[in-house]
Amino acid sequence: MDFDDTPEEAAFRAEAREWLVANAPAKGSPDDFSTGMLEGTMDPHQFMQRVKAWQALLVDEGWAGITWPKEYGGRGGKSMQASIWTQEASQFGVATTTFAVGIGMAGPTIMRHGTDEQKGRYLPPMLRGDEVWCQLFSEPDAGSDLANISTRAIRDGDEWVVSGQKVWTSGADESDWGILLARTDPDVPKHKGITYFLVSMKTPGFDIRPLKQMT
Repeated sequence: MDFDDTPEEAAFRAEAREWLVANAPAKGSPDDFSTGMLEGTMDPHQFMQRVKAWQALLVDEGWAGITWPKEYGGRGGKSMQASIWTQEASQFGVATTTFAVGIGMAGPTIMRHGTDEQKGRYLPPMLRGDEVWCQLFSEPDAGSDLANISTRAIRDGDEWVVSGQKVWTSGADESDWGILLARTDPDVPKHKGITYFLVSMKTPGFDIRPLKQMT
């Protein structure tokens, strides 16, 4: 297997590296925000402001959502280009995974299964970092075994009423939206009857309680 860049890939890597050198802080510099909240080196709100400003710059300069369609703010590029960008960006003092739930999970799902209205509403602010997304999957009694979830969603007219508890939701207190898995049909085998919801984290009745690190 040949792991060397093709001429096209090498040119893209050089372009990405040149842009990063000109615009991104170096690792270990005073402006480094690559770890931020993970090591407690920065106030969470301050960290999010830095990351959002960086993400907006990436969109404006054509470096966000490498494989996303241009109509939603992406570059319209190839998967290998996305990998090259990640390799290069990881060598600088910038956070690279803050918007992973939105850009890497919710976004592709909406592109594949969402309506045109949903795509236009959610994708542009998601990619730009104007709206932050979190993952509402794990529960006190259901971690990697998602088929064991007990959170219920019951249809009430044009709405759904959700009841249950989620846990270990990274960034919940800084998020605007969440992707929620809830059981909508308890009478079928547990690997079925689960629905994927897009929910506002400002929904009345949501109670968000941070889990503080001991250290």
